[in-house]
Amino acid sequence: MPITDYQAKYFAHELTIRHASGGVDSLSQSLFDASVDLNPHQINAALFALNNPLSQGVVLADEVGLGKTIEAGLVLSQYWAERRRRLLIICPASLRRQWAQELLDKFNLPSQILDAKTWKNQQREGVYNPLSGKKVIIMSYHYAARLDDQLLVEPWDLAVIDEAHKLRNAHRTSNNMGQRLKRALSGRKKLLLTATPLQNSLIELYGLSTLIDEHLFGDDKTFRQNYIQGGSSVAELKTRLKGFIHRTLRRDVLEYVRYTQRQTLTVPFRPTTQEQDLYNGISALLERDQSYALPRSQRHLTGLILRKLLASSSHAVMYTLETILKRLESLKEHNSCDYDLVATLVDEDDLEQDYLEEVDDSTISDDDIDLELLDDEISEIKLYIAKAKAIETDSKAKALLIALGQGFDKMDAMGAPRKVIVFTESKRTQEYLNHYLAANGFADKIVTFSGSNNHPQATEVYQRWLDENKDSDKISGSPQIDRRTALIDHFKHHAEIMIATEAAAEGVNLQFCSLLINYDLPWNPQRVEQRIGRCHRYGQKFDVVVINFLNESNKADQRVLELLTEKFHLFDGVFGASDEVLGSIESGLDFEKRIQAIYATCRRSEEIDSAFKLLQLELGADINEKMQATRQLLLENFDEDIHDLLKLRLNDAEQRLDKVGRWFWILTQHELQNLATFNPSNHSFQLSASIPQVQTGFYQLHKRGTKHNDEDTLANAHRYRLSAPLGEWVLQQAINRELLPPAELIFDYSAHNAKVSVIESLIGLTGTLRLQKFSIESLERCEEYLLFAAFDNQGNHIPAEVVQKLMQLSAYERDFQQELKIAEPSNSDRQLDQILEAERNQIEKSVNERNLNFFEQEVDKLDSWADDLKEGLEQSIKELDKEIKQVRRDAKVSVTLEEKLALQKQQKVLESQRNKNRRELFDKQDEVDDRREALIEALEGKLNRKTQAETLFTLQWSVR
Repeated sequence: MPITDYQAKYFAHELTIRHASGGVDSLSQSLFDASVDLNPHQINAALFALNNPLSQGVVLADEVGLGKTIEAGLVLSQYWAERRRRLLIICPASLRRQWAQELLDKFNLPSQILDAKTWKNQQREGVYNPLSGKKVIIMSYHYAARLDDQLLVEPWDLAVIDEAHKLRNAHRTSNNMGQRLKRALSGRKKLLLTATPLQNSLIELYGLSTLIDEHLFGDDKTFRQNYIQGGSSVAELKTRLKGFIHRTLRRDVLEYVRYTQRQTLTVPFRPTTQEQDLYNGISALLERDQSYALPRSQRHLTGLILRKLLASSSHAVMYTLETILKRLESLKEHNSCDYDLVATLVDEDDLEQDYLEEVDDSTISDDDIDLELLDDEISEIKLYIAKAKAIETDSKAKALLIALGQGFDKMDAMGAPRKVIVFTESKRTQEYLNHYLAANGFADKIVTFSGSNNHPQATEVYQRWLDENKDSDKISGSPQIDRRTALIDHFKHHAEIMIATEAAAEGVNLQFCSLLINYDLPWNPQRVEQRIGRCHRYGQKFDVVVINFLNESNKADQRVLELLTEKFHLFDGVFGASDEVLGSIESGLDFEKRIQAIYATCRRSEEIDSAFKLLQLELGADINEKMQATRQLLLENFDEDIHDLLKLRLNDAEQRLDKVGRWFWILTQHELQNLATFNPSNHSFQLSASIPQVQTGFYQLHKRGTKHNDEDTLANAHRYRLSAPLGEWVLQQAINRELLPPAELIFDYSAHNAKVSVIESLIGLTGTLRLQKFSIESLERCEEYLLFAAFDNQGNHIPAEVVQKLMQLSAYERDFQQELKIAEPSNSDRQLDQILEAERNQIEKSVNERNLNFFEQEVDKLDSWADDLKEGLEQSIKELDKEIKQVRRDAKVSVTLEEKLALQKQQKVLESQRNKNRRELFDKQDEVDDRREALIEALEGKLNRKTQAETLFTLQWSVR
């Protein structure tokens, strides 16, 4: 459709202006550029987070599986689009890579994972401050706490804290990490993400609130008095939480999000005599009180690792024993050894990095070596190595063939692809299974996935993938990320089996695979759920089948499987484990240690049963029914109109994004008409002319919700987005173009393929129109509005919504000066200005009312905070009064002079304390009032408004 430079300028401004927060329009740029499906609850959550510019932050607390990462990504994208790019993400170390991948894949946002090594490397390369790069900074909790001084001085626009429940005790002075992060991010806008904002006690909500803003509640003592002790007011607390916690339940979104079921299969196996003999021997070694094989400082951790590898494969055990043997021989030769066994095992076998955080670096060496005992252990380890080598095929590996057969039968019955991911906790077991399955009918159908992904097969897949996708946006430029992507693509399109270590349990999306086998079953239910979540997630079309193995000779293994199945409900239903149940486990590694203790200390079946029953009872106590009821009252949304609200969000977003896509495509064709060749059928084009900092080549318009590997996405095409370098160039060309009046636009309604009644009435008419951009800046943000004013040649006012429709017709420009001048109404300029002035006044009034509402919310919050502090002081005085009265009563009935004198002294001390507290109350009241006034003055300063009006163009028009 041909358009003019005037329409191009209008479209470019429509696509780039900053809309007022609260409506879907404010998110339209981020939603259009994002490679995510449109889910209304996520839009609603993002708008909640962006709503009040005076707020210091919010908690997004959607239930597990609803996409809090997507919600945060939308918010980050909006900040990025508004050029507020000092963005920080703090998350558990294990999730850093997942965040980087999600930001790149779904939102086209560049990021930098910062740790001690990266920091040093950047400074070595001349980067003075690695925190100030033009990327989203991602770091772990521990590293962020170490950098608290540096974080404090950075002017962050937004800090996202993932898994924020880990900081629910941040209000306690003993919580070093929480205190450091709270200080480091004080005064900065924060977005907290957690599915479990309230787990075991209401005080956890108080802890999270202090991370966001110290002025949400008073001190913790007052919070306990008001909401925990005695007749607490849940309704009042809910009102105060409403402004900073947003929670959506899975049942709220079933209309929009289709979830498949989980099914479970159990494949039993029985170890051979050789395998059982090896198991018993190493178990005896682990149970021994004194052993050089397990370093004293790392004894429990090494035992835990060895116990899990023992259940994995004889192959993994053999290599682990060889590593232990090297340490023992070094110990014998040098009479000491600083060999970090845990770090070596984690590195060689691609185990969970969490183990490393448990290592005590200060006491790795062993003292007072008994050489005779050491020689005996070396001989014993060599014996176990020989026994492991003698086992040619593990019984569990044979059971894997049975599991694959049963699983693929299920896939065939459902019509699902023959894809299976096999999880193991050991890279050695991964290697063994790769060779074993290749020799048993699966050659050339296997791909392996680990933390490094640098083995020859992975490198070959990676190089082939680079060749296939050269000149494509699929290549991120990060070898680590691209190797992972290449292996997943190979699994999807070429292989049937992916054998993966725990590295694939995070940051990997496998919706195309619906069969999962836990070759090694983690003892940590959070890890199991994380694995299943790779396949059982939004976008999965089939039921997910999970297969576990059951060692019929090991009672403890059986009880672990029962615990995960019956207590945690990991393997069945629509959603699997609930966030309440998983949230009851504060530390997954601590939970594993509890199970390791049962393996180490319980011999007979009765002892094992008793120990697991006790563990289940303790879990039951953590999952408190009363707290569940309180959580429902406080956090769940019982508004009847929640579904209507979500439907409205969805409709608004779809309508807006349809416009955005249409305007962007029309604008691109106009601006690149002499630089590119277009194919409208699939919205693609070949850019042939060179543009500064823009790649030439093949482009395809990004369609919202599409991913790189979707069927309708063209191979090797750059994804053309608003935020892409070419997209930004196109927008700026139209925005910066100088339009010289006077001009006349001829709108061709006859070429329009749809009926527009309000335009039909303008056919044959002429007139004048003016477009003005109005900016209003307040509350530290800028809002922009496009205002139309128009008349026809009869002097009739044309409504702005009609002019917007008019501007979207095909049109061409006629040199106004070469034609007979069209008759226009007298004083047209003055009439246009009057209309625009009225529109500006209306906008200012609306913005003022909205800002006043935000201001009142903050003042109410400050008033409540001040009342909390005063109530706390008054309560302490009342308590002292009670104590004084009791002492007086005790003194009256005391029978000895000594007792009376002691009570009189006690009364005097209490009265002195009460008088001191009364004086403090008056001082504190003055202090609270002063702080409140200072805060209100600061808020009032942010309310000052700056406005600017810029006329973009004025033109004459006619409709044919």
